[in-house]
Amino acid sequence: MISLSASRTMKALATVAFAAIAAFSTAHAQTVLKVTTIPEEAATEQTRKFGPLVKYLERTLGTKVEFTPVNDYPAAVEALVNKQVDLVWFGGFTHVQAQIRSGGKIIPIAQREEDTQFRSVFITQTDSGIKQLSDLKGKQVSFGSQSSTSGHLMPRSFLLQAGIDPDKDFKRVAFSGAHDATVASVVSGRVDAAALDITVWRKFVDEKKVDTAKVNVFFTTPPFYNYNWSVHADMPAAQRERIAKALFDLNMNNPEGKEILTLNRATKYIPTSAENYKGLETAGRSAGLIK
Repeated sequence: MISLSASRTMKALATVAFAAIAAFSTAHAQTVLKVTTIPEEAATEQTRKFGPLVKYLERTLGTKVEFTPVNDYPAAVEALVNKQVDLVWFGGFTHVQAQIRSGGKIIPIAQREEDTQFRSVFITQTDSGIKQLSDLKGKQVSFGSQSSTSGHLMPRSFLLQAGIDPDKDFKRVAFSGAHDATVASVVSGRVDAAALDITVWRKFVDEKKVDTAKVNVFFTTPPFYNYNWSVHADMPAAQRERIAKALFDLNMNNPEGKEILTLNRATKYIPTSAENYKGLETAGRSAGLIK
């Protein structure tokens, strides 16, 4: 028979063992940096685009990095708000949505230099007769995701400023879900015109995936702030700073940096702040996309 004192000792040892296991599990979980992105393009393209960056971060930070695509823009927001991932590539509007959902606990740590002067483009078939925004009245027009900054929020905002209400003035409003699908919808003739991210459009043109003799830009928006890398405020400051430095250290003067930056349609990453995205929140409220 086990004595009372021996039983207490065994329970104490068990408690210590369980605590040790829990501590080990927590430490192990913290050695994995989980990364995702808004699905602005197909999942295969996201994986191709961010694969070299994942390897770079693993080597630079000395920790395992996992990249997992999500199905839609709201899923990327929820993933960071609920701390299911550690680092997210957001569009400006999804960053604003995450800030609102989290009660201001999302911190933008880096943006591309290009994101300080970002633009959207409106495209149409060159023989459509559409030459300016007012020509879109009575037409079928596609945006990207409803939560996209460059594929919906800012194009809608500039349309409203021009006196055009998509919900009243267009024959039909469509949402393609991603910028590459937006281009395809115009090329195929499913819609008369569409709005998308200028850098995706340029990539399509550079890679000769679209014939500009048949489909081209008829309007380019004024500039606005856009994409960033964001983390949750609960991430330790030291870790946040290490990730930011790793991004800032990327440069076009070495093969690895050039590959990563080119895939991310960037020349370099620079610091950013939540203040830069206040204008997008204002635009979102004015356009009725933030209640």
